[in-house]
Amino acid sequence: MALNKFSRRYTQDDSLPAAQAMLIGSGIAEEDLKKPFVGICSTGYDGNTCNMHLNRLADEVKEGVNKLGMVGLRFNTIGVSDGITNGTAGMRYSLVSREIIADSIETITAAHGYDALACVVGCDKNMPGSLMAMARLNRPSLMVYGGTIKGGDFKGQKLNIVSCFEAFGQKLNGHLSEEDFRGIIRNACPGPGACGGMYTANTMAAAAEALGMSIPFSSSALAVSQAKEEECLSTGAYLLRLLEKDIKPSDILVREAFENAMVLITVLGGSTNAVIHLLAIAHAAGVKLSIDDFQEVSNRVPVLADLKPSGKYLMEDLSALDGVPAVMKTLLQEGLITGDLLTVTGKTIAENLAHIKPLGAEQDLIRPFSNPIKADGHIQVLYGNLAPAGGVAKITGKEGLKFEGPAVVFDSEEEVNEGISLGKIKPGHVVVIRYVGPKGGPGMPEMLKPTSAIIGAGLGDKVALITDGRFSGGTHGFVIGHVSPEAYDGGPIALVEDGDIITLDAAANTIHLQVDDALLNLRRDKWKRPESNVQGGVLLKYRRSVTNASNGCITDLEEAYANARETSAGVA
Repeated sequence: MALNKFSRRYTQDDSLPAAQAMLIGSGIAEEDLKKPFVGICSTGYDGNTCNMHLNRLADEVKEGVNKLGMVGLRFNTIGVSDGITNGTAGMRYSLVSREIIADSIETITAAHGYDALACVVGCDKNMPGSLMAMARLNRPSLMVYGGTIKGGDFKGQKLNIVSCFEAFGQKLNGHLSEEDFRGIIRNACPGPGACGGMYTANTMAAAAEALGMSIPFSSSALAVSQAKEEECLSTGAYLLRLLEKDIKPSDILVREAFENAMVLITVLGGSTNAVIHLLAIAHAAGVKLSIDDFQEVSNRVPVLADLKPSGKYLMEDLSALDGVPAVMKTLLQEGLITGDLLTVTGKTIAENLAHIKPLGAEQDLIRPFSNPIKADGHIQVLYGNLAPAGGVAKITGKEGLKFEGPAVVFDSEEEVNEGISLGKIKPGHVVVIRYVGPKGGPGMPEMLKPTSAIIGAGLGDKVALITDGRFSGGTHGFVIGHVSPEAYDGGPIALVEDGDIITLDAAANTIHLQVDDALLNLRRDKWKRPESNVQGGVLLKYRRSVTNASNGCITDLEEAYANARETSAGVA
């Protein structure tokens, strides 16, 4: 079997002399044109700790590829830093970037006929974007995680990126001096790597390893470590094996692989962003997955990891305990994950884990099943008259399971941030942030700044928060996001008024607005969609094509056509 079955169209066809001339002109030796071409995508760029080192790692992947008789060709795509853009209008571009990343990787790889693909990625949307592209292309591929950052330290306090957001709330509340506030900022991010807790980046890296799309230890090796260097240099050998065996993402991304990923992120207490990302990856892979599948896993799988944001440990602490493979071996022994599934090593999960020891009583980062952090999963899917198409809660057990109180309503993140600083949010309130959904944002920005400010102000255990937006993996507290239908589509969340009683029950999985249907219908008749806050560009394109959060915020042509018809009818 030819290993260059895609690139040979350009390199071996005499009718395409210009293609061969340009490849030779770019530095490829003529005799190398017969070798398989490997696309090496990096989401590296300056000015962000998550991505600043990725181009160097991608060069090491290229070195390993070239040494094994293949031609590595590095290219770049974008990334948006959530940590930098959170709390600003720039955060609207974050989820949008997932689609751009997937589209651009697919475009370069397919257009240039690369035979295999490695993606070196390091931040929240990089990972699902790359996996979506791999699933669409369905040629030998794997993902290399750039690795987690080391924890910071200031005056004996362990720091991470969320420490900065919570410090802002403490400063607003008068509990932190300006000097200490600046000290936390200076020391929170001591070097390269993705945010250190079980936030979205580490959640999705762990999910990718459980899916079988990255090699063992990729998700838990530190960004600055010998293990990460060795992983990058060894990637060429794995890619060659995938080419020789013709192992494609469709052989790996099967339904049971997604179940493994859901189990792992539940045990680790991972980010709710994994819900929309795994739904989108599954859609690209042609695998049926729904938000109810996450609830089914949560019904039978406990939270065991004492990891930040709600716990005390960071990913670097898990790395010292043999990382994600040790967790997976523990789960495999308990019968919670399927071991006979193929991975990018060319071996099964069980074979990859054969020499890994399960975690025992010598550590307290991963609790025993007899003493879980929470007996069932933290990801809870809620339905009710406030979220007919569902909402997603992150309930670790520390927040309680029920909350009822009067609504205090904000129509943007800017409004709620101002409301926090002015003291509008009181104990017992259910904070409602709306018009920040996939279409309303547009882009479904994360509400990390408000939740962190609320916690920093000492209200974290005294209020609940619901939104049609989403949350950072760093968010904790009684929070419910992804409320669908969103306010921009006229969902019930658009009809809530200050003082309305909202009842949240994570035990019964319900979210209810205590307003009778007749009054809601009157409000619905008076409701008008707000004027568009974007007039053109990528955000408008996204608004016209994105589906709701319960579908993974995938961009869908049928949805785009429906929106186009709606616009031509003068509705939007």
